[in-house]
Amino acid sequence: MQIPDSGPPGRPQSRRVVALGGGHGLHASLSGLRRVTRDLTAIVTVADDGGSSGRLRREFGVLPPGDLRMALAALCGDDAWGTTWSRVIQHRFAGAGASLEDGAAAGDGPAAGDAGLAGHAVGNVLIVALWELLGDTVQGLDWVARLLGAHGRVLPMSAVPLDLVAEVEGADPDRPDEVSIAVGQVACATTTGRVRSVSLIPADPPACPEAVQAIGAADWVVLGPGSWFTSVLPHLLVPDLAAALVGTRARRLVALNLAPQPGETEGFSPHAHLEVLADHAPDLAIDVVLADRAAVRGATAELEKAASLLGARLVLADLAVGDGSPRHDPRRLAGAFAQIFEGE
Repeated sequence: MQIPDSGPPGRPQSRRVVALGGGHGLHASLSGLRRVTRDLTAIVTVADDGGSSGRLRREFGVLPPGDLRMALAALCGDDAWGTTWSRVIQHRFAGAGASLEDGAAAGDGPAAGDAGLAGHAVGNVLIVALWELLGDTVQGLDWVARLLGAHGRVLPMSAVPLDLVAEVEGADPDRPDEVSIAVGQVACATTTGRVRSVSLIPADPPACPEAVQAIGAADWVVLGPGSWFTSVLPHLLVPDLAAALVGTRARRLVALNLAPQPGETEGFSPHAHLEVLADHAPDLAIDVVLADRAAVRGATAELEKAASLLGARLVLADLAVGDGSPRHDPRRLAGAFAQIFEGE
């Protein structure tokens, strides 16, 4: 199925939508989805161990807040209140170590014991402050969402911080067939080898109960786009969350990336992303695979076959921004989501 570049829909819809992921990919999907539904919940990965998030996680024993913050920023409205608060919570304090980004190598910027604010995002500090005051992770996120006037709710995928473990092939260029282990989100995302699979520590983490409930009540569940091994697939490895995804009556949509990511999915074809997803969640059926028309040019037949093996139909649309960079355009995503939702 081909969707024309029709722009965003004219009015929000009432469907209950749950979006899973993390980082910039989830930010893109939420920026589109908030334009087409009044009932939107983001379920966010909590395995970041680098940058500002990593420092706060280590110093305070909390969930890493960075991906949660980015999801909240994406849900801010386009009015003056929303755009201002989005900029505020995304603002990063300047000073020594100000280049410290969430997801950066854990050793970047100030030392782990440094109490300075340099490099920290305002939203990260605000979220952790509310967690300390309220003693409740979900309640704290709900209060931030109310402050921002967010068009939706943000939940962590697990009640505890997680660590990623990846099987990597060829990390040592002198031993291209050797399989090694990378531990931590930063190590998994920046490996020079080819990631074959990913798992979690702890292996049986508790899911956020509100996240499980949201999936059970949803009309649509959206996976991706985003860092495949470190933002998308981890949701499928939390047992209660995976069971909810398999058992929900919601329709399931997978949104593919515009390009492979250096290190993590280097050399991956579009259909390889679906094959890896099937390997990690063999019981999960998919209804729709959404892909950018230009990104899959020349590989449409293979992608259509991979989608059909998951039970899905392939939908192609123009989803990228117009400057040629591999970034999703929120309004184009909104238009594609709306047409898919309305057509079902």
